[in-house]
Amino acid sequence: MRHFHVFGTTTATALAAALLLSGCGSREEGDTAQESGTTTVTIGFDAPLSKDLAAVGLGMKNSAELAVKKANADRTVEGVTFKLVAKDDQATPNIGQQNAAAFVADDSVIGVVGAYNSSVSAAMVSTLRDARMVQVSGANTAATLTRGADYETAPKREYDNYFRTISTDAVAAPVMAEYFFNDLKIRKLATVDDKKTYGVGIVDNFTDAYQKLGGKVVGHQSLNPDESDYAAVVGSVKSSGAQGVFYGGEYPQAGSLKKQLVAAGFDGPMGGGDALKDDELVALAGTEAAEGTYAHSDGAPIDKLDSAKTFIADYEAAGYQQPYGVFGAYVYDATTALVQAVKAAVAANDGKAGDITELRPEVVAAMGDVGFEGATGRIGFDEYGDSVNQVISVNGVRDGKWVNGIDVVTVKD
Repeated sequence: MRHFHVFGTTTATALAAALLLSGCGSREEGDTAQESGTTTVTIGFDAPLSKDLAAVGLGMKNSAELAVKKANADRTVEGVTFKLVAKDDQATPNIGQQNAAAFVADDSVIGVVGAYNSSVSAAMVSTLRDARMVQVSGANTAATLTRGADYETAPKREYDNYFRTISTDAVAAPVMAEYFFNDLKIRKLATVDDKKTYGVGIVDNFTDAYQKLGGKVVGHQSLNPDESDYAAVVGSVKSSGAQGVFYGGEYPQAGSLKKQLVAAGFDGPMGGGDALKDDELVALAGTEAAEGTYAHSDGAPIDKLDSAKTFIADYEAAGYQQPYGVFGAYVYDATTALVQAVKAAVAANDGKAGDITELRPEVVAAMGDVGFEGATGRIGFDEYGDSVNQVISVNGVRDGKWVNGIDVVTVKD
């Protein structure tokens, strides 16, 4: 792995005034005034828009909406007006599957952006595949979604309709393992997961890499994300002799866990994946207890990327109440990738959208060839549907705030 430190910015321009619409309207977003004779093409969106993970889900929705507005303002696909229809999966797989079925039943839906949770996407993807609809995520990181259960030794693509604009945990977790072992000098570590697809998978990826470096995992526990008292887990970590903790899960539980660890006298660092990197974690843990929390994220820090300046400026100008968060720019690029695939499919269909249900498989076929410079850098997909842009940042909480890009790593196979 090679390390590059990213810095330097340029001033970006915002979208035209037509794009600067309020972000607090209904969940059917993205329309501009539709011209006579155009075809409305719906892009489905799925994420948790309520409960614990609402903050991250709403930031993702806003980012997808912004991409749809830009496509309409730019007339990216002549004769097509895009509309975003968002559904709340409540971070629950069976609700995600129901949402997927509803999108399939809607003859105007061309494809789906989402989900946030890998476990929810795993429940959705076969339904969308059977309908020959694209699913593209800017947040899923479980390697199994693109490369199957044996992704390390015998990768196999099961879902040719599934794509993502973010790196997998198999790429990112080893970067965090190296940081803990080489930079923080942690030689004995406890792991904890939340029993979900994402949490279990990232702990496995981290553990494999950490042990190969010579680190020792002295204990492993699972917690129930629906509970808030983690005394048993905390006690196990303390008695294990661990110098640090790696948590596979999401920020609501991670914040509580870090708070309880510190309260019990454990002063080691806690690491995790991109689902930990949210300002709400600091609020939940408390400023002092949150200190020494580390999380990786995909790409170089968004606020340091020249390519992201327009996205950031337009997001702020749109007046959204929620921040775009760690996944917003990746969802923006995922939505734009779907728009570009629609553009290619329409062009191949004599410039007409026609019957959307008949266009769906053509969009799936076109998606693999999509390539452009997005907010997060080069957007494109390999033979498995994974992102070709594999840059990972290590971020940490210092003095009550996330410091982005403590280390920025370009991963080479």
